[in-house]
Amino acid sequence: MDDATDDNGAEARTESGKSATGASDADLFRQSEIAADYVEGLLDILDYDGDIDELVSAGRPMVEVVGGRLQPLVGQRGATLEALQELTRLAVFRQTGTPSRLLLDVGGYRANRRKELAAVAKNAVEKVKEHGESVRLEPMSAFERKCVHDVVNAISGVESESEGVEPNRRIVVRPVA
Repeated sequence: MDDATDDNGAEARTESGKSATGASDADLFRQSEIAADYVEGLLDILDYDGDIDELVSAGRPMVEVVGGRLQPLVGQRGATLEALQELTRLAVFRQTGTPSRLLLDVGGYRANRRKELAAVAKNAVEKVKEHGESVRLEPMSAFERKCVHDVVNAISGVESESEGVEPNRRIVVRPVA
């Protein structure tokens, strides 16, 4: 990752309380507010009902949308959600002139997917430790790869590395040499 993060994936902070990218918590919250307004407009156009929460978590602006009938906004394997997140980041950039690391979640998809990916990562680690051979996982989005890397990096005796080019970028889990 190009962003400065600590071992937990949280953005590093300077003594002034700003993130390593120079954004204060107030700036980050403003980004989440802009994003929430944008997403609310999309929901209105689509005639979807959803409650929208804007927050800052681990040095990132976040928008969470909850409600019924939101699955079409997630799409197959989160593909629509990823596209909506990029559009929302562009909307924030357009108003602030600053790139955003905004994280958009719809219907708790990312939280549920994070749990699934933790299980995938632990399963891969077990196979690597049992057989002593590398395990290549299926292609994943950047969000998904980050989740897997975080789990693997917390376990001794194994390491992970991304390989390939989008949209076929995947993780390889291998024993530490």
